[in-house]
Amino acid sequence: MKSTPALLLLSTVLLSSPAWAETPNVVASIKPIHSLVASIMQGVGEPSLIVEGAASPHTYNMKPSNAAALQAAKVVFWVGPGLEIFLEKPLEALGSAAKVVELSEAPGIEKLKFREGGAFEAHDDGDEHGAEEGTHVGHDADAHGAAAEEAEHDHGHGEGEFDMHMWLDPVNAKAMAAEIEKTLAETDPANAAAYGANLEKLNQRLDALDKSLVETVAPIKDKPFVVFHDAYQYFEHRYKVRVAGSITVSPEVLPGAERLSEIHAKIEDLGATCVFAEPQFEPKLVNVVIEGTPAKSGTLDPEAATLEAGPDLYFQLMEGIGASLKGCLSSAS
Repeated sequence: MKSTPALLLLSTVLLSSPAWAETPNVVASIKPIHSLVASIMQGVGEPSLIVEGAASPHTYNMKPSNAAALQAAKVVFWVGPGLEIFLEKPLEALGSAAKVVELSEAPGIEKLKFREGGAFEAHDDGDEHGAEEGTHVGHDADAHGAAAEEAEHDHGHGEGEFDMHMWLDPVNAKAMAAEIEKTLAETDPANAAAYGANLEKLNQRLDALDKSLVETVAPIKDKPFVVFHDAYQYFEHRYKVRVAGSITVSPEVLPGAERLSEIHAKIEDLGATCVFAEPQFEPKLVNVVIEGTPAKSGTLDPEAATLEAGPDLYFQLMEGIGASLKGCLSSAS
């Protein structure tokens, strides 16, 4: 059958379109970052995720499938060595085979230093806490023991270090998204227009989310509450809610009796109305610290352990935090 000029033209257009371009293998470390990357890549490709399901980057052990994904990656997005400790050595081993993007260093990111002392404990005394407490959180203490011990000492809790939960402020998420789009457009110029259009849509959604969260937490901004570990500083800073303290500094290590007693006293002194657990860690600790107080318990999920990975996850995560805070604090006396 003889090709017509029209068919030849159509073939040329189709073969030169982004849909026919080879999409690079992209890997994201944790669910919130994966969600932002997936939003930028919509209609082009899907990134791989390292920390899946209800696993936590604080206690994660690499799987063979993770190592294979990294070896095949052209781009890897992560928050940075202060959070995903388990990725440091594998990423170093990649050498120049992949572009590794540390999103905590993205232009425009606002960084907050760790809080020190009082209800938030000191962040530079890993030896004392490791020796005193010594009990690691998790269903398999033996499997996580070594990783937890390393995390307790090297989790970025040294003096002058920054809190790495930066995605819990939508303005920081926008800065991360801009760096993601820039990196993908440079790596995959054939799909640059699609990445740019997706970034614009994502920014609009993030702006709407930010406005919605302001309204959600407005009625409960002045009510103090206690969290399992100090992961919410960016949310607090953005929306002016009142985190009164944390049960533990490093979620990998269970707090000792003295620490629990301090938090119990803090709840009574400040009149904290809610204490929030996290899905991956021991909820019974919350019951211990609220016993004998009028405080209620709730759950916050800063790393989206209970959510399905994908472009919408980031929004479900942030809306879920706002709804959990409002639900517990509004019902508390």
